[in-house]
Amino acid sequence: MDRREFVAGALASPLLLAARAEAQTPIYIGDMHFHSFFGDSKYHSRPVAQALSAGGATLVSWSLGGDILWFDSKTYKQKSVPAPGEPLGWFQRELGRIKAHVADQKLKIVRSASDVDRALRGEPQIVLSVEGASFIENDAGRVKVAYDLGVRHLQLVHYTRNTLGDIQTDPPEHKGLTELGKQVVRECNRLGILVDLAHCTEATARDALSVSRAPVVWSHGSVTRGPAAPPSALVWRRRQLSLDVAREIARKGGVVGLWALAPDVGKTVEAYGDRIAQLAEWLGEDHVAFGTDMNGLATFSVVSGYAEVRRIVEHWQRQRLPETRIRKLAIGNYARVLKAALQPG
Repeated sequence: MDRREFVAGALASPLLLAARAEAQTPIYIGDMHFHSFFGDSKYHSRPVAQALSAGGATLVSWSLGGDILWFDSKTYKQKSVPAPGEPLGWFQRELGRIKAHVADQKLKIVRSASDVDRALRGEPQIVLSVEGASFIENDAGRVKVAYDLGVRHLQLVHYTRNTLGDIQTDPPEHKGLTELGKQVVRECNRLGILVDLAHCTEATARDALSVSRAPVVWSHGSVTRGPAAPPSALVWRRRQLSLDVAREIARKGGVVGLWALAPDVGKTVEAYGDRIAQLAEWLGEDHVAFGTDMNGLATFSVVSGYAEVRRIVEHWQRQRLPETRIRKLAIGNYARVLKAALQPG
């Protein structure tokens, strides 16, 4: 071996060792949108630690429905207007129930980027999330209240009208993100909370993208190449994101999650996996993730547990997708964008 060959071999060895180490590391699963409902609901996946371990899920965003008391779960239409203070009280009580179960299960709550790294090493972590920031009401200072309680992922809107911005499933009333909504996005950036644009109208999403200094996510839903659905369309069609806005999210370093809604993504886990892979072709492999909406889709979900999500990873492996891509789609992209958002700024 001459000197040139020796130097080339020495330079290549660390890269080869790193590649081998990655290949030997299990592929864990991240999910940007998971529910576990309390009360008499059968959609809960509890005990949650067991549900996660069934599929090797280690980074899961447990989403609290911030407006669930004020919309009809069959029609997804708002049925009442909360009295002042009610959304905050609901948020605090429900978050307490979630944290009590997490503690009982001896699971960890993500509070910093180092916790995300633990998830990547195989230690299960729960991201406390709120779907629909109705608890804000008219006070952006409540973002700090949520942060102090452990929330690190905040979805601005859901199915009821609020003071932050417009929702996809109702006629717009704010023409985008409100001034209060912009304050909330800035406060999330300042503290280190991931901003989630799911359920936002395109105008609201674009306003948030223009304000946020950190990457954002669209945690769950799907993306369409076609025109926006009319108001008369099925709710799930109105929930689709345009490819143009999805690409804007990606250009800012963000991630789009695909839900497991069977009428949208197909009736098998393999079809769901194929749609995720297709979305990665549209947006780039760094900008797509699981956003299963597990338990939130009831009987319309193509997955009922993380063992089935694991089958998607195995499906990709059988299809010989590059391992680096599989790792990104399975957990890496959510981990990356969450770590970026958790840096206070």
